Amino acid sequence: MRIGIVCPYSWDVPGGVQFHIRDLAEYFLRQGHEVSVLAPADDDTPLPPYVVSAGRAVPVPYNGSVARLNFGFLSAARVRRWLHDGSFDVVHIHEPSSPSLGLLTCWAAQGPLVATFHTSNPRSKAMIAAYAILQAALEKISARIAVSEYARRTLVEHLGGDAVVIPNGVDVDFFAKAEPKPQWQGDTIGFIGRIDEPRKGLPVLMRALPKILAARPQTRLLVAGRGDEEEAVESLPAELRSRVEFLGMVSDEDKARLLRSVDLYVAPNTGGESFGIILVEAMSAGAPVLASDLDAFAQVLDQGAAGELFANEDADALADAAVRLLGDPERREELRARGSAHVRRFDWSTVGADILSVYETVTAGAAAVATDDRATGLRARLGLARD
Repeated sequence: MRIGIVCPYSWDVPGGVQFHIRDLAEYFLRQGHEVSVLAPADDDTPLPPYVVSAGRAVPVPYNGSVARLNFGFLSAARVRRWLHDGSFDVVHIHEPSSPSLGLLTCWAAQGPLVATFHTSNPRSKAMIAAYAILQAALEKISARIAVSEYARRTLVEHLGGDAVVIPNGVDVDFFAKAEPKPQWQGDTIGFIGRIDEPRKGLPVLMRALPKILAARPQTRLLVAGRGDEEEAVESLPAELRSRVEFLGMVSDEDKARLLRSVDLYVAPNTGGESFGIILVEAMSAGAPVLASDLDAFAQVLDQGAAGELFANEDADALADAAVRLLGDPERREELRARGSAHVRRFDWSTVGADILSVYETVTAGAAAVATDDRATGLRARLGLARD
């Protein structure tokens, strides 16, 4: 199958949607399909051979974060050229409601269109305001996918229609087989995320840290991600700042090794999450997970059976749970076992097959319509009536 995938966000700025699209494309390539991904990217960004640049993106504040999007006449021309050159059997658009390549593709494409909705934002004024503009484009979509029930709910409430829920995927074995790193082992808490994006929750974890260190002074917090490190620790007493180690941006391999090494992975995110891929990656690596009780996180963690939850933005609740788990190796081992079993449903062998089934359904439907149209045209030319 010839598959075209459209990424709305800049390829050179890491994010969950970009990683999902990358892994999905590589899964299909391993299955023998032809795949091309269209994505915003700066001119000097090294790209995989299957990625086509649609030009530089611009930063736009959106859903508590900053999305780097690509829109305009030049982008529209590149979309049309990509569609023409690709002659795709199916085109898969991600976040078609964002003002980026997905929406441009909706306007320009003919043939089977599949869309995945990643955003969970129950009060999106932007989506409500843009409804009239979006509706005509979204009506061309043959099938809709939402990565979680909460992303599906956002779609239904703001744009109408419905979607099948297929979660984000992860290569479970990649994380499960990573080698722990000795210097990251021993009384360690892990956090991975953008340091300067408040909704990722690092400030909540920093507020909890003094209470954690008072009970367990040997504990270290390992932080991986980009952002202002000095600003991140300025709320901590000076004598505690040495207990925080900033690792900067880490490779996929080191992310897996970090998750395999820590005693506890903490996800203190405060909102705006439709899924929680980092939780899936942590469970894949065998890390016991402690997360804020966002609806999406609770769903990923099987309502607390595969990882523990604490009250969102409650630093004391986070600290109490972390101290208890760090002092209870049997409970951590129980969470490892439950998480490792639960996470298999998110492996690409399952998720990729489900998405391919959607492709096959819409392409079969398009082929049936085309066959019926050709038969109708032939009958008309021959002057025959339909039975």
